[in-house]
Amino acid sequence: MQFGFSAVGLVMLAMLFVPNIIWGRRRPLGYSEIAERESPALCILERVGQVAVTASALIFVCPEGYAMPWLLWLASAFVLMLLYEAAWVRYFRSDGEVRDMYRPLGFIPVPLATLPVAAFVLLGIWQQAPITVAAAIVLGVGHVGIHLGHLKDCRKV
Repeated sequence: MQFGFSAVGLVMLAMLFVPNIIWGRRRPLGYSEIAERESPALCILERVGQVAVTASALIFVCPEGYAMPWLLWLASAFVLMLLYEAAWVRYFRSDGEVRDMYRPLGFIPVPLATLPVAAFVLLGIWQQAPITVAAAIVLGVGHVGIHLGHLKDCRKV
């Protein structure tokens, strides 16, 4: 683990935040009702994970730089983030209904929740920062758990 400003982490966070900001300005009808039923425990885990992932993504850098095999971890993280962006494009091109957010992307369930979590786990491996990996896992438990609950609620309708 090496401290420093991570431009890589900043780029990945931008890839995460930009579509979420766009979505936040035009949330689908019915989302508020689903969100009201979220588990408080999962919400706490999600918030703690969000803060920890954001901070750790920015303050740790890979001591090995861009040398192999570390570069493969970073490339894999970016591939997952590109798939995440593709899932958002698909959502924004859809009718914009709540159920559209939870459609699988190929074999990947709830891709708007699972892909960024997996990408930040890989970023943490690249950074050689167990703190980033742990933060992403905490985020994943909360975020993916919440979204699986939303998916379950959408199937009831």
